[in-house]
Amino acid sequence: MRPRGLLAFGNFFSVAHFYLIIFILAPYLTTFMPAEETGLVISAGALATLSIFPSVSRLVARYGPRRLALFFGIAEAIVLVLLAVNPLPVLAIIFAALACAISPLIAYGLDILLEATVAHSEESMTGRVRTAFLTAGNAALILAPLTVGFLLDSTDAYYRVFFAAALSLLPFIVLFTIQKFPEGKPPRPSNFHKTWVCIQKSRDLYSIIFANAILQFFYHLAPLFIPLYLHNALHIPWSSLGWMFAAMLLPFVLLEYPAGVAADRWLGDKALLVAGFIITGASFAVVGLLTSNSLIFVVVAVLIATRVGAALVESMTEGHFFRRVSESDTDTVSLFRMMRPLAALFAPLIGSILLATGGYFWLFIITGGAILFCGVAVTIGLKEITPEDGKALETFEAILPAINAVSPFAFESHVPPPEAIEEM
Repeated sequence: MRPRGLLAFGNFFSVAHFYLIIFILAPYLTTFMPAEETGLVISAGALATLSIFPSVSRLVARYGPRRLALFFGIAEAIVLVLLAVNPLPVLAIIFAALACAISPLIAYGLDILLEATVAHSEESMTGRVRTAFLTAGNAALILAPLTVGFLLDSTDAYYRVFFAAALSLLPFIVLFTIQKFPEGKPPRPSNFHKTWVCIQKSRDLYSIIFANAILQFFYHLAPLFIPLYLHNALHIPWSSLGWMFAAMLLPFVLLEYPAGVAADRWLGDKALLVAGFIITGASFAVVGLLTSNSLIFVVVAVLIATRVGAALVESMTEGHFFRRVSESDTDTVSLFRMMRPLAALFAPLIGSILLATGGYFWLFIITGGAILFCGVAVTIGLKEITPEDGKALETFEAILPAINAVSPFAFESHVPPPEAIEEM
């Protein structure tokens, strides 16, 4: 099997372990702490990730992305086994935070390895390569909630899920132990702060990084507070939530690759990104209107809509960003991926505050509206390029003055190469 296929296979199991636990993490924590405080545990894990990310490119340069991904995969499996043995509440909080902290570091290693398989002449295929990789991982999204529903049924035996998540990492660990992958040019770590300063001069990279931050904000609200609301407040059992969440996540499998192809060939990233933010924000706000009397198909339809929008946003942000960087731009990739732990830090805190002060209704209404309006606003700053259609670029250049007039992200459209960053 080619390296891209093997990496996609590894991504399937990497994603599987995370989505087995993310839907049950908040309900699990409520077994020994108030619901309003569960978000603090996720935020603590994000702080741990953020403390590592500024030096992660140096770790890649020293040990290589494959060995780094393998190390974090083993560490994550150990933490999940420790959660499965029903530790004391204090230890359970620590292990839950660590599980959230390690997962983004595994994804970072996979990012670097996948980018090394894309030659410069293949940059026009980045959307398809990235969305094919995402689709392989997203297949696990469908199986994960079905597995959770099967394991829990009408119980709250969450230790079963933690053990299954640890087992799901075994194929990942075996693959990265025995298989070598091309790692591209050795990264040349530069000053992290200087990299950020340079990216601020690129309107395009600056905007897509913030678009990813908004998406990650949604990703760290929805899996925590939707299950908490539906299971704890509306009293829907896990036997029903399992298939409901599986249906909800189908758009990630069905939409992302076609969206990547459409962006590469015809539409470009910008229009699909705007549509994705509108759908995501509006439908997430509607979740707050659901009640115990809502028809089940209405609940499922709203849940699916949230992921239709998120699938469009994810495929466009991934393709747009990685079309403009290479595997040697480890600091730039680190900044892009740092949006995940940053969102994991702030989203649960904000969600917990809104839940404590206004309840579930205002939690979903306020955050859904913020996702919609902030997402559309930041997308204005993107430089529209359809790689296989030069007319899209010509059209964009023609309307660029009008976009600059209304966009708060009107910077130069060039980011200095790594050599320039090092010389600063």
